[in-house]
Amino acid sequence: MSRVLITGGAGFIGSHTADALIEQGYQVRVLDLLDPQVHATEGNWPAYLHPDIELVRGDVRNAEDVAKALVDVDVVYHLAALTGVGQSMYDIASYVTTNTTGTATLLEAVIQRARPLHRLILASSRAVYGEGTGFCDVCGVARYPGTRAKQDLENGHWEVPCPVCAGALRPVPTGELRPRLPISIYGLTKMQQEDLVLQVGHGFRFPTVCLRYFNVYGSRQSLKNPYTGVVSIFFSRIAAGQPIHLYEGGQAIRDFVHVADVVQANLLALERDVPSGSVVNVGSGQQCSIAEVVRALGRATGNTPRLVDKGEFRAGDVRDCYADLQQARELLGYKPAVELDQGMREFSAWAAGQPSVDLYQRTVEELRQHDLLGFGKEGK
Repeated sequence: MSRVLITGGAGFIGSHTADALIEQGYQVRVLDLLDPQVHATEGNWPAYLHPDIELVRGDVRNAEDVAKALVDVDVVYHLAALTGVGQSMYDIASYVTTNTTGTATLLEAVIQRARPLHRLILASSRAVYGEGTGFCDVCGVARYPGTRAKQDLENGHWEVPCPVCAGALRPVPTGELRPRLPISIYGLTKMQQEDLVLQVGHGFRFPTVCLRYFNVYGSRQSLKNPYTGVVSIFFSRIAAGQPIHLYEGGQAIRDFVHVADVVQANLLALERDVPSGSVVNVGSGQQCSIAEVVRALGRATGNTPRLVDKGEFRAGDVRDCYADLQQARELLGYKPAVELDQGMREFSAWAAGQPSVDLYQRTVEELRQHDLLGFGKEGK
């Protein structure tokens, strides 16, 4: 029976993955710092964790903690990371030390031990792409745009322009072979994680797989962390009877994937004979606007969200990005099964029984303090 280590395994993706692994007969150990921003449990392990998990409290940045957690381990899922695009832009040192240095610490511990590793699976992110792939109908080619100019955003020009003819790009699925052009510190650290894992795995001959998660949501997602994702933020606003502010008119496109489908991909990456060094998108493959997500959450909760459009934008956000799943289908046999409305019902039914705190205003104040929140030409 293989023993699996999940770093950051007390979080919502890691805990669901642990449940599925235990069901398949694996022994599971979790290494987690229990970051108060994520868990807000006063240092206690979350009640939802499977009783058969071996719990190890420790820091992925601490070599001694990591070495102890790796004892007799055959497989590692590396999920420990700070998440959040906006916060990463001003809490730079924390993101770099946790995400990049933490990954380096883990890899050093892997290569220093005598026991060979069967596989290391990294939880990466669509943030490594920056803006999603766009197609220019004028030029007739796909484009990989960089960061939108802040002046354009302040003039209310939300669409991504073609870097050659300046015409608006049409969003198309983003595939793994396109260039990585992260536009946030978070995205940069996820790219560094990928490079470290792939380089060290190749050099020391242990198999690696990088899974690029898109916008994951579902039960156990933190309702007290304002940087954890828009679904939990929107739910907290609805529960508090507060309006939801739509940045860029709510028309930005994302790929929302339910945690059950992410767990499916996580297990397939272990059980399938995936070539070492593979990089695979994990999403729904469907484009969905932020406004559509709010409406789906309203249907799931039975409430009509109050939407506010003040022409606001957040610097560091991408306009459009959704997954090309061809490689996921071919290498993993991955087939996303949870539709948006179904996933929102699952999340809402769970969240309704949990304490939540509306911290939206705090994040707004922090973004404004660092000049990361602005208004378009018609905004106020």
